[in-house]
Amino acid sequence: MSTGQMAVRGKLAYGLYRVATLAGAPLIYLHLHWRRLRGLEHPSRWPERFGRPSLPRPPGPLLWFHAVSLGEGLAAIPVIKHCVGQHPGFVVLMTTTTTSAFEVIKDRLPNGVIYQLAPVDFPLVVDAFLGYWKPVAVLLMESELWPNLIISASEKGITVALLNARMSSRSLKRWSGPIALPLISFMLSKLSLIVPLSTVEAIRFQLLHASPSIINFAGDLKYAVGDFDILEKEGMKIKDLQLQLAERPTWMAASLHKGEEEGELRMLYRVTPIAVIGGSFLPGLAGHNLSEAAAAGCAVLTGPYIGHFSNMLAEMLQSDCLSVLQVGGNIELFEALEQLLGDVKALGARQEAARRAFSAVSNGVVNRVWNLISHYVLKKTH
Repeated sequence: MSTGQMAVRGKLAYGLYRVATLAGAPLIYLHLHWRRLRGLEHPSRWPERFGRPSLPRPPGPLLWFHAVSLGEGLAAIPVIKHCVGQHPGFVVLMTTTTTSAFEVIKDRLPNGVIYQLAPVDFPLVVDAFLGYWKPVAVLLMESELWPNLIISASEKGITVALLNARMSSRSLKRWSGPIALPLISFMLSKLSLIVPLSTVEAIRFQLLHASPSIINFAGDLKYAVGDFDILEKEGMKIKDLQLQLAERPTWMAASLHKGEEEGELRMLYRVTPIAVIGGSFLPGLAGHNLSEAAAAGCAVLTGPYIGHFSNMLAEMLQSDCLSVLQVGGNIELFEALEQLLGDVKALGARQEAARRAFSAVSNGVVNRVWNLISHYVLKKTH
């Protein structure tokens, strides 16, 4: 199929999507109300999901960062901090979708950053949101590919980028269907920059017809997540826990998954010498971020199911072969724990290796991402 034919089919597919989201708007409105009653939407700020702002729009050029949930939102914060610190002329708007992300991220954003819940991908809602905030650029995190948002922004002359871009094999298969492929091809043609997590991700985006000219590598922003400052109240809790755990053999199973990561993991990593990445022992959980534990100086143990963190594991092991210990299952895990807890020298070597590897692989990633944003996104806004 020629490029022109794909573009025509993409416009038709988007037209169908737009009609479907217009027709389905009342049902989604009722669904969000039902979620609010169950405590799954923010009790007072849920109208923001329908593009109703709760804060005034300050004057000045505005950059909109959007992430779906906590992990992606935390990965955006180092770039936001860099922008606020080095380029104070920009107004920064941050949005996330989940309430769990909202409750954590609101305390970690720099002063002056506007934080709203993300609008649902309905044409009227997206148009209202873009019309009110008037961003000069939209910076999406990881896999947030929403047709109305991306195409409406592009039609309004707003540049759009995808940072820490992720495309799993399952998503590739889903997007490769006869209707979905023209739609995502049309969406990707509207992007000015894609910063993929790895070469594999880059190839997958190109298989979906992303232009190679907009694909650039910078590293994984989730490395920078591990380097967060500890809040004052968390520092007090850390000291209390260190006193309670003094002289006791201690290890922690982290990321066993939902809910426990809200503000807690980065604090607990500071008081335990060994972190077992629990989300890596079952195929349905698909691993978790290793860098947070490594940055805190833990000896890092992970299971066989590392999902989209496979590239991070490979880079850390390449930097230092002792930085992460990958085990095949529970028996190997307990043997490794027994060995480390019984050998102070081996444990210290693992801790130091993890810290060194984190420093090596995370160095400069935020600057590299910002340089790409400046070149491929901000230049087009002038």
